[in-house]
Amino acid sequence: MKVALVNTSDSSGGAARAACRLLQGLRSNGLSATMFVQENLGGDVGINGHAVGGKQGVHVARFSLDKLPLRMLYPSISPSFSLAWLPGNLPRRVKRFGTDVVHLHWVNSGFLSIDALKSLHVPIVWTLHDMWAFSGGCLYTGDCEKYKERCGKCPQLESKSDRDISRWVWTRKEKAWRDLPLTIVTPSYWLAECAQKSPLLSRFRIEVIPNGLNLEVYKPQDKITVRQHLGLPVDKKLILFGAMQATSDRRKGFYLLREVLEIIRQNGWGDHCEAVVFGSSEETIDAHGLKTHSLGVLNDEQSIVDAYSAADVFVAPSVQENLANTVMEALACGTPCVAFDIGGMPDMIDNGSNGYLATPFDANSFATGIIRLIENDKFLKKASARARDKVINTFELTMIAQKYQSLYEEVVNK
Repeated sequence: MKVALVNTSDSSGGAARAACRLLQGLRSNGLSATMFVQENLGGDVGINGHAVGGKQGVHVARFSLDKLPLRMLYPSISPSFSLAWLPGNLPRRVKRFGTDVVHLHWVNSGFLSIDALKSLHVPIVWTLHDMWAFSGGCLYTGDCEKYKERCGKCPQLESKSDRDISRWVWTRKEKAWRDLPLTIVTPSYWLAECAQKSPLLSRFRIEVIPNGLNLEVYKPQDKITVRQHLGLPVDKKLILFGAMQATSDRRKGFYLLREVLEIIRQNGWGDHCEAVVFGSSEETIDAHGLKTHSLGVLNDEQSIVDAYSAADVFVAPSVQENLANTVMEALACGTPCVAFDIGGMPDMIDNGSNGYLATPFDANSFATGIIRLIENDKFLKKASARARDKVINTFELTMIAQKYQSLYEEVVNK
């Protein structure tokens, strides 16, 4: 059996990392699998896409063209939105590979058009990494639930019309995807529930399979050693926060974390606890409550593993999230996590065992979860062991790859 994984990038973003990890897991299990991308930042010759130094400008151009109608219609705003209207040659590239199953991941930024799916002519498995597949174009809907109907009057576009561009995108999906041989996979139970409530996807089979993680890479390191390596204090409790665009993407919740850290300081931890942030290009980060260290943007896995291992607690104050790679990675490195009880967080964090789930979006509740971990070294050590065990038992890469392989065999035989 031949499987073609499809993702816009080979390494930029959480979906890219999840897809590449799965590719490695499938190959380790002996499956013939390749990956088609629009930008090949790593230059891996086993991944089909435009490499750096080659036709990388294609990715930039297609991303800009995909956004062009939005910029013309809504020049004053810049939402996380994809129209997926540009034609492309992906179906032909996939056909030349002779694939039995196409496995889509994140295909936005002008990579795959809505209409292209019906040109693939093979069973399609689609792992959703956000809400775009069943929305009118946004990646995350926030408080809006119009995806349960037909979209229109999109709040992210500040639109006042029912027949706006979000309705146009939604209607195109309804027409193009009606009779697809499509199976939906969501990494979290929360996203599965959302998809089941969507008129666009509820007609299809929906399975929950989490992302997988290589536990030979993501594993605990000696805390003192990695702190010294990263230039972090060895005599403080460290609270780690990290994400892509960690301080600028409002969905990641850094503005809420500032409130949390101020509460922690007010509870007498100002001299005993410090914060660490990665994923932001800012050299100096003002987190208000506690002294804060910026590690910048970490591009290699070992540096990321070191950062997780250096921390006593990892925090994920996101206001909307699927199955956060950062939380899974931190747990694998034996670092308990605190997050709001939203999205896919309960799939990974067992409240009071390997971390805490705070009341959304209560800064006091979040701060209490952190303090409960750092105030008791004996409990923190137990939570650390349970964090690692959770990932071993639930998210180990070869086990997840086998689940996907079984699904491929089912959809091909059907």
